[in-house]
Amino acid sequence: MLDVIWSVAGFVIAISVLVAFHEFGHYWVARRCGVKVLRFSIGFGPPLWRRISADGVEWVVSALPLGGYVKMLDEREQAVAPSERPLAFNNASVARRMAIVAAGPAFNFALAIVLYWAVHVIGIEGMKPLLASPPADSVAARAGIVGGAEVLAVDGEPVVTWTELQATLIDHALDRGQVVLQWREPGGSVRQGMFDLSRVRIDPEHLFDDIGLSPWEPSLPPVLAEVVPGEAADAAGFRAGDELVAYDGTPIESWQQWARWVQAHPGEVVRVEVRREGRLLTLPVIIGRAEREGRSIGRFGAAVANPGDLWQDLRAVSRLGPVEAIPAALTQTWQMSWMTLRMLARMVTGDVSVKNVSGPIQIAQVAGYSAQVGLVSFLSFMAIVSVSLGVLNLLPVPVLDGGHLLYYAVEAVKGSPVSERAQEAGQRLGLTLLALLMGLAFYNDIARLLN
Repeated sequence: MLDVIWSVAGFVIAISVLVAFHEFGHYWVARRCGVKVLRFSIGFGPPLWRRISADGVEWVVSALPLGGYVKMLDEREQAVAPSERPLAFNNASVARRMAIVAAGPAFNFALAIVLYWAVHVIGIEGMKPLLASPPADSVAARAGIVGGAEVLAVDGEPVVTWTELQATLIDHALDRGQVVLQWREPGGSVRQGMFDLSRVRIDPEHLFDDIGLSPWEPSLPPVLAEVVPGEAADAAGFRAGDELVAYDGTPIESWQQWARWVQAHPGEVVRVEVRREGRLLTLPVIIGRAEREGRSIGRFGAAVANPGDLWQDLRAVSRLGPVEAIPAALTQTWQMSWMTLRMLARMVTGDVSVKNVSGPIQIAQVAGYSAQVGLVSFLSFMAIVSVSLGVLNLLPVPVLDGGHLLYYAVEAVKGSPVSERAQEAGQRLGLTLLALLMGLAFYNDIARLLN
């Protein structure tokens, strides 16, 4: 229940702030272009709060926090008094209309810059980019990566956390080029190697598996802290406090080793030797089965304690001064925008799965999780969504800001507005595309919940 409250609260706060900035961009530029604004609404549906300011603008907060809008005086939507016709949006010059429409996405990018600046100044905490032993014949193995190596830089750019490493490699993989990694081996020697990304799958779901990079983890003792009722471990008689010693004669060195074996052997029967209160017992267990992303994996149904002190030495903080953070924020906003565009293009070509499209359910879950983790995590989440809103709204799809910009660009070239018939056809097409996209997003959200 608490997770649901966090998700709802995080979603409402994040979307309300992002939408408010987007719509304020339209409002602010419209006022400076001499266009009269009638209403500024955050959300849709029945009003929860309403106020009319001295300049006649109606400020509204509505019940459904899934968007917002700025309503301007427009002869195409209502009768306008002759004295106010110069204030109507439709009578503004093409350049002014384009500026008003583009201001919404522009304010989203500006907000992302401010958020990234704050994140860099506060400090980004994460795990050091320490690597587990790569699978044989993987890109990482061929480059000479060994378990326990710490990545220092990618193409000469320092990386401090695992998250930075992931983002940088995804960015390079979208270009399908080569990248030079520099790393420090457990013995202290520094090496570097060339990684060819031309043949790996660029979908984030598969990219790191194909490269052969995964984070190093400290070994967790295979001592059960919890047994889930009704699961395989419970049915076989395991108890909290049991220490797993071996399975079918193979010693169990760590919990991770056992978990990997279980996942790879759904439905199999295995004899597990355990130490309970100083005595050795052998318990036969039928490994459970669960579905994940269309395939069956094994499930044991137990958990171990995760001592926090095991992870302390793996933590890293990347922090910049207020001045240094300005170019970093600008660069990160640009890189995230360009990456978003390329990911969309790869979805169209099929290189990236459409499963990566998220809807409001997934966004709410991530919002709630990031809010629980801390301020920096929540600000980073908001920056990413703000960039996404800016990029998506600039796509040349009718009903989006980018579609209106396309109409105005055509008008500027031909000297007259796009015909109403063409605009209506475009609106229908745009609404259809948005409906399909939202349907896909909801389908993905529900599929994730069911899995």
